[in-house]
Amino acid sequence: MQWKLTEEQEAYRKTFRDWLAAAAPSPKVRQWLDAEDDSAFEDRFAAEGWAGVGLPEDLGGQGGGLVELALTAEELARAAVPSAAWLANVLAAPALAGRRDLAEAALSGEATALLVPAELVPQEAPLLRVDTDGAITGRAPRVLAGDTATRFVVPVVGDGATRELRLAEASAPGVGLTARPLLDRSRSVADVTFDRVPSVRLDVDVDEVLRGASVRAGVLVAADSLGAGERMLDLAVEYSKQRHQFGVPIGSFQAVKHAAATILVGVEAARSAVYFAAASVEADAPQSLLHAAAVKAQVTAEGVRTADSALTLHGAIGYTWEHDLQLFFKRAKLDEKLYGSPQAWNELLADGLALV
Repeated sequence: MQWKLTEEQEAYRKTFRDWLAAAAPSPKVRQWLDAEDDSAFEDRFAAEGWAGVGLPEDLGGQGGGLVELALTAEELARAAVPSAAWLANVLAAPALAGRRDLAEAALSGEATALLVPAELVPQEAPLLRVDTDGAITGRAPRVLAGDTATRFVVPVVGDGATRELRLAEASAPGVGLTARPLLDRSRSVADVTFDRVPSVRLDVDVDEVLRGASVRAGVLVAADSLGAGERMLDLAVEYSKQRHQFGVPIGSFQAVKHAAATILVGVEAARSAVYFAAASVEADAPQSLLHAAAVKAQVTAEGVRTADSALTLHGAIGYTWEHDLQLFFKRAKLDEKLYGSPQAWNELLADGLALV
């Protein structure tokens, strides 16, 4: 099955890709990563309205849905630009229902992070402790955008095993942050600790928000892996035409052709699967969790295979800092683990299938 985007979606993808080519060429991306400061890109991304695409208008967004968000994730990965704050805001947005002020603050460039360890499926997030006065105590390791977030959406449990979501400011007394370096420097994580940090309750269903964050994370991380895979294929094909061995381009060798063709098949299969899963989740289809689980498990695993194949086609130069391939190689490797490994998502998929 080949998924067809609408004319509007195709136009959006082209426009956004053109904008990224002008706003975030490879030399600038490298400068941001070298300086470990992505504020220039994040500020421009928000100021020019891209952060609102795919988010509902009642939250200050520009409309659209998860397919548009998947297209955004795909293009951000194709350019290897920083995207931790964007993804954190997208996952936290449903928790801010009824709080347009907070949603608009996020769309203006402030990051709101959902307090979930980056290696866990969001619905499996550990619950921190909240006292009767609203003070939160506990620790969440490796939170996406935890080092730059302005505020946190925190899953907590109180007396009587009551589960809820609470909002805490990153600048509040008692909040501790420890940044954790990643090989993929286009994303960032940090350990976040709370020592009786004041908070306010969010009037949302904690289970519904965490389940929604799970399926959205599954689709969007898969879309990110798709974008990185597309770019690695382009780089491998380009390099195979330039690199000569025995007096001919290596792209003329049958083994190289087969390797590139295998990558292409994986990329095209992933494309239709990601868009279908995005549409399924947006429509709240009965099996949307299974569709999200399938693409998170399969597309990110295929992304790692693509990265390994592309690196083999490049040889050792592909992992050097001077060559762009390493940016996408590292991105694909992180996508495999971000918000749950393929094994974790395959277990969710197996649990949801009526096999016996």
